[in-house]
Amino acid sequence: MRIFHIATLADWTDAQASGAYTTSTRGVTLEEEGYLHASRADQWEGVRAAFYADVTEPLVLLEIETDLLDVPVVEEPPAPDVTETFPHVYGALDPAAVVEVTPL
Repeated sequence: MRIFHIATLADWTDAQASGAYTTSTRGVTLEEEGYLHASRADQWEGVRAAFYADVTEPLVLLEIETDLLDVPVVEEPPAPDVTETFPHVYGALDPAAVVEVTPL
């Protein structure tokens, strides 16, 4: 299954150098949140509009192949009052699981 994550180019570049991507979402680390926020193909554009519209630094869309992950992915709502589910990656993302990077 393919899922998507919006990242700053700087965070993605750092992950490639270190071997682990650990930014949960804009300004929040995996350690702080407990998982990495991700989206399905029909969700990422809405996430970009809602949370990244004012970002001026370069962004990239990471396309992640879940079969290449060695950490769990769980479909769940991002907050108690939200009914729509999103894929959450429970652990650091190995850059090798990213099969395509698209500049946004």
